[in-house]
Amino acid sequence: MCEKIQIVAFDVPYPANYGGVIDVFYKLKALHHLGVEIVLHTFEYGRGEQEVLGKYCAKVYYYPRKNFGSSFFSTKPFIVKTRAHKQLLLRLNKLGGVVLFEGLHTTLPLIELDSARFTFVVRTHNIEHNYYKGLCKSERNLFLKLFFLIESWKLKNYERVLNKTHHILSISPSEQDYFSNKYEVQTTYIPVFTEMKLPELIEEENFILWHGDLRVSDNVKSALMAIAAVKNTSYQLVIASSRENPRIQKAILECANIKIDTLSNPERLEFLLSKAKINVLFTFQATGIKLKLLNALVRSRFVIVNSLMVDQTGLEQTCVVANSIEEIRNEIGRFMSLEFTNEMRVVRKNALKDFNTIQNAQKIIDLLC
Repeated sequence: MCEKIQIVAFDVPYPANYGGVIDVFYKLKALHHLGVEIVLHTFEYGRGEQEVLGKYCAKVYYYPRKNFGSSFFSTKPFIVKTRAHKQLLLRLNKLGGVVLFEGLHTTLPLIELDSARFTFVVRTHNIEHNYYKGLCKSERNLFLKLFFLIESWKLKNYERVLNKTHHILSISPSEQDYFSNKYEVQTTYIPVFTEMKLPELIEEENFILWHGDLRVSDNVKSALMAIAAVKNTSYQLVIASSRENPRIQKAILECANIKIDTLSNPERLEFLLSKAKINVLFTFQATGIKLKLLNALVRSRFVIVNSLMVDQTGLEQTCVVANSIEEIRNEIGRFMSLEFTNEMRVVRKNALKDFNTIQNAQKIIDLLC
């Protein structure tokens, strides 16, 4: 039995309301359920200290991200350099044992620490240099476009740090192929962690839901696609994000059928998902399984996506694929008149059986301990 694991998280994993932190939070819950003592190290830059994490972790340490300005000029990636902290190194070194790094973001200690005293594990949340290259393509601001391009180059070079880990836990089948072929490190596909109990749906309302983090340019482009699909129609669309975005606000001016919900509390998104008739989710870069897609499949009804959202995920049968504005609008019209039945929920539950959080947490324990 693995008695203790140190986990280093790139962001405070609660509320579990966006992609990466969903995977971290439900992994904490599952490992705790199986009796693992967790020491959580997490970087905090706006989400605050969260008391609920104490339910699942024996100890939680918070670290501020470093000064952003000085990190632009480092040869190390910005997302890595801003998460350097001496106190983190001292605490990791003192405790030793199994250390699980969440994302390439948190792996700087791999360079500093003596691997003989540790079992190092990296949970890869993306092929990060591909992800940032995609952000570069989606971004319109020239400064940010250049930043994402440089960050992609830095990440591609820095990724070799994975040679210093003992295990890689990939998050999707396509990323499993990439990391297992590139590095001579034991690589295991562990599906994403999220809440997989399909709840009883409350009475639906005939609205369409888009949700995502509007700080990310790919998500902004996705939300604009959803807006374009319902503009000048009678369909009601809710854009749900804890972050506002001026491009989105401008796009919905004079659109009485579109509103923004800023997710005022952690339960708000769950409520919207349980009420929505249709979810629309799009991406413009194939970067593995999107947590927000799983969240919609578990908690809501019909889901319309573009091809890249489900590419190589095994979830194609659970969604309807539409790649143009006209196709999206046609599918919205079709599903507005249909009922989401119990039979459909059974099919969906069977399609999601590989995402059992307890079984997948046990795989991690068996692998490392």
